[in-house]
Amino acid sequence: MSQNQRTTTPILRKPELTAAIGRSNSSLYLDIKAGLFTPGVNLGARAVGWPADEVRAIMSARIAGKTDGEIKSLVGSLIAARKRAS
Repeated sequence: MSQNQRTTTPILRKPELTAAIGRSNSSLYLDIKAGLFTPGVNLGARAVGWPADEVRAIMSARIAGKTDGEIKSLVGSLIAARKRAS
C-alpha cells in the first residue's frame, strides 16, 4: 500500500454507538470518565463519533470477561494509538 493510501475505519455516531453497546448516553459518559471507554473523536464543530474498531475491541474485552483494570489498560493503549496515528 502506498503512503497516500489509508485504510478507513467506520465512525459510529452516538445513537449507533449506544445501540451497539446497549448502554445509555449517561452510562457511556460515566464509562469515558472512568477510563472504561475511549472518548469520541471530533468530526466537526458539533459532531463527534467513535471508531468502530475501538468499539469492537472494548466490547470484545467485556465479552471475554476482562476486569475493569484490563479494560482501562486497553482504553489507554487505544488512545495512545490514536496519538501515534495523527
